[in-house]
Amino acid sequence: MTSKDCGNHDDHHRKKLYRNIFLAAAAFAAAVLLAILLVWLILRPTKPHFILQDATVFAFNLSGPSLLTATFQITLSARNPNARIGVYYDRLDVYAAYHSQQITLPMRLPPSYQGHKDITVWSPFVYGREVPVAPYLATSLGQDELTGTVLIHVRVDGRVRWKVGTFISGSYHLYVSCPAYINFGHKYDGITAVGSGIKYQLLMDCNVDV
Repeated sequence: MTSKDCGNHDDHHRKKLYRNIFLAAAAFAAAVLLAILLVWLILRPTKPHFILQDATVFAFNLSGPSLLTATFQITLSARNPNARIGVYYDRLDVYAAYHSQQITLPMRLPPSYQGHKDITVWSPFVYGREVPVAPYLATSLGQDELTGTVLIHVRVDGRVRWKVGTFISGSYHLYVSCPAYINFGHKYDGITAVGSGIKYQLLMDCNVDV
């Protein structure tokens, strides 16, 4: 056998070794991913359940033709319905909207972890001072106030991750929308005075998309 033949034989042996190592690594990675997928499908994570418990209105008025000032304190709770899956709330921004327009600044909630079947409660202030609104929204708001009820939506925009044992998933977008009916000039059993504000007991289920 010539030296050239020996060199070819060694190259072939190295290529075969590298190929076997690559195939073994790929098979191991595929097995790990398959195991994670099977666990994920068996556990079937359920999205958190949000409830808007109450809203305290400190200011809600138009100034000028179409400038809205609004200040609320809301109580928002989230329940993790999963028995084997934890939830990381990495980023949550909460704000108020009227029809399709945001009327307060977003308020960042502190990051938190929610264990199995746990409940987390937040009570942030959301506010906007002289926020320009579209003229048709100003007209609609005036009409709603005359009828006595204004529908505000409290919305949450954020990112969450799921925890299964020691495995933590990638980040998912979380969007929550909670209806809040604010009554003006009408008797309502769920209204109480809180300092300079009016507190409305709501207990409204929120729509949650993950």
